[in-house]
Amino acid sequence: MPARLLTLLTLLTLSLGQSAQAQTILEEILSPRLVTENIYYFKGDLEARSHGNFALNNNLGFIVTEAGVVLIDSGASYQSGPLIARAIAGVTDKPIRWVINTGSQDHRWLGNGYFAEQGAEIIALARTVATQRQYAASHLQRLEGILKERLKGTEAVHAQAPIDADRHMLVLGGVSMALIYAGDAHFPGDVMLWLPEQQVVFSGDIVYVDRLTGIHPWTSLRGLQQSFAALEALQPVQVVPGHGYLCDLAKARAESGDYYDFLLEKIGAAVENFIDINQTVDDLADAPAFAHLQHFDSWHRLNVNRSYLQLEAGQ
Repeated sequence: MPARLLTLLTLLTLSLGQSAQAQTILEEILSPRLVTENIYYFKGDLEARSHGNFALNNNLGFIVTEAGVVLIDSGASYQSGPLIARAIAGVTDKPIRWVINTGSQDHRWLGNGYFAEQGAEIIALARTVATQRQYAASHLQRLEGILKERLKGTEAVHAQAPIDADRHMLVLGGVSMALIYAGDAHFPGDVMLWLPEQQVVFSGDIVYVDRLTGIHPWTSLRGLQQSFAALEALQPVQVVPGHGYLCDLAKARAESGDYYDFLLEKIGAAVENFIDINQTVDDLADAPAFAHLQHFDSWHRLNVNRSYLQLEAGQ
């Protein structure tokens, strides 16, 4: 066989294999997982955003009520909207009435446009919408390089009537739920959705399990600690984390709450004792309680560095 033809066949085989792998990942993400009666979640990919996973590396959720479906977060693009809707349609034929945004990171709300076109009402706190507006352009620019043609049609679509409150009760089809803001967290304006009758909380990016959270320049470490404390005070039976598998409060505490406490305690002491940032990063590089979490090796030292800068600045 000529070398050129062999090369082409090899490239075709690799391409087909990658396409099949991406399809498998997407099918796994969009397989509804039961939380409790009429409440489901989609477990996002634990890896980074990619063309293959439609940037769905976060958890979404939905609640089936007598009056229709509540979708919790809408994905990263207009193009992922029909895929999410089709997956929900495999569970219920009820329409998606509401889309609730728990945050302003791209994959929590940039799919709003598709669902709004289908007649869904977009619901978010005013705080959340303000941050969405602040970061929309940069998030779309970043996603363009990742999703390419899969970003087509995506626009920044926000709640038309943002809720100017830190806690707001909602009821649809007899199901009560509360949007709760307890402090700026992974992004400013992050919230949780609490279902008191079912004792289930959708944490948004306040809780990461199975993978390590990232501390960004705009992340509030103290806000994360404060938000987790508010979530813990609810005493949920089940936690749908922003990333990772459905869990109980003990796991959420061990893999998120304890991590925030660790960073604040250890780095706070270093700042107070005038230990420089490089020494602090080296001293805290080994954190056995969290080393099992996916992305620990790539994120932890950076988290320590950014947390130090925050605390040094008195934030």
